[in-house]
This record gives sequence, C-alpha cells and structure tokens, in this order.
Amino acid sequence: MKYILTDKAPKAVGPYSQAIVSNGLVFCSGQIGIDPKTNELVDGIEDQTRQVLKNLSEVLQANGSSLEQVVKTTVYLADIKDYVTMNEIYGQYFSKHKPARAAFAVSHLPKDALIEIEVVAEILKD
Repeated sequence: MKYILTDKAPKAVGPYSQAIVSNGLVFCSGQIGIDPKTNELVDGIEDQTRQVLKNLSEVLQANGSSLEQVVKTTVYLADIKDYVTMNEIYGQYFSKHKPARAAFAVSHLPKDALIEIEVVAEILKD
C-alpha cells in the first residue's frame, strides 16, 4: 500500500490521503472544487465540476494512472437539480471511456461545495 500526495491538487482537509495505491488500483478520496493554487472553492456547479475532475486527474497522474483508467466513480451533489449540468460536463471528460458510476444528492458537503467526486482507477501498465 502506498499513500499519494501531489501539490497539483488540494491537500486533504482532514485525516485522510488524497489517494492510496493497493493491488494495482488507485483509490482517490473525494475531491471538491478547490483550486489548489488559491486553496479556495471555485464558484458554480459548472466550474466546480471541472475543477473536481481536474484535481482527480492530477492525483491519478501523480500515480501513473489517468481518467481513462477510471473503473468506478461516485458523484455526490448538494442539489439533485444540478445533475443535468454535472452530467453534461462529466460527459466531456468521459466521452469514449465510460466508467461505472453512482450519483446522488446528499444533505451537505465540506466547505459548502456543490459537488464531490471520488474514483477508483487502474494503474497503467508498462
């Protein structure tokens, strides 16, 4: 087991890792739309969704993986009314490769984020 930390994604806001590698898989903790350069949450569901997927991409790349290697995602929304907007943007990142996914609304997310996504991905093999 290996813990992952990259400064290209926001640091964990609690006692957990950005990701853990185990048995050829990368388990990424949920990311919210924090810009790692400013450490601030970006505005709106569109920008937060893009930032979350960018953050996840950086964590995966720090580990020899990528969004194309994602096998499962879980999407948490503060408001289910944002589902259509999230889905349109999500589809831009997963247009050909379509991992398994669950998506649902929750009562509250850290830092009043509108979206959080966690992923599991395979590590690219040489």
